[in-house]
Amino acid sequence: MARSKRALLGPAALLAVAMPLQAQEVTIAALGDSLTQGYGLVQEEGFVPQLEAWLQARGHDVRVLNAGVSGDTTAGGLSRAAWTLTDEVDAMIVTLGGNDLLRAIPPEASRANLAGILEVATATDVAVLLVGMTAPGNYGPDYQQAFDAMYPELAEEYGTLYAESFFAGMMGTPESDPGDLVDLMQADGIHPNANGVALIVEGLGPDVEALIEAVRTN
Repeated sequence: MARSKRALLGPAALLAVAMPLQAQEVTIAALGDSLTQGYGLVQEEGFVPQLEAWLQARGHDVRVLNAGVSGDTTAGGLSRAAWTLTDEVDAMIVTLGGNDLLRAIPPEASRANLAGILEVATATDVAVLLVGMTAPGNYGPDYQQAFDAMYPELAEEYGTLYAESFFAGMMGTPESDPGDLVDLMQADGIHPNANGVALIVEGLGPDVEALIEAVRTN
């Protein structure tokens, strides 16, 4: 009598049949400026290492690449997008625009640069989480409206995931003491300290988990 196919398999092959296929590691490139790069912090306290550790602690097989450059604008991000998105990269977080604000770059120029980044991601089939920000009122209402609106509008146009603010996790509630925010910043008042980054990661983390899910289900 012929033996069953399963009986012909060795122990290693039987184990492979019995075990479900493991999900492959997801590689995410974090494209940004000094906030992404980890300005003023030791390496393990920066945004990228803390985010990677947070995701891995929640069971995600993920690697986050630090593609942050201190002082970078949306134009700088666009110039780096194509070679940042190598074959190993599955997804990208885009956090750019703060230095455009500091230099009062016209919103239409920033918008065109961000659109260019999203076009590169689309062409390479990379999922994107676009992180927005808001302009201060001293630039005038027209500038503020155009700048603030470009992030959600571009996310809708290109079908990307969208998070309203990089700093959402630090903001707390309307009843929070403003002094608490000072304690989360470095001496320059611009960049978060390690504790501030930890709150940023907690706030943005669920959006990055949605990004990972988008990669898994694509």
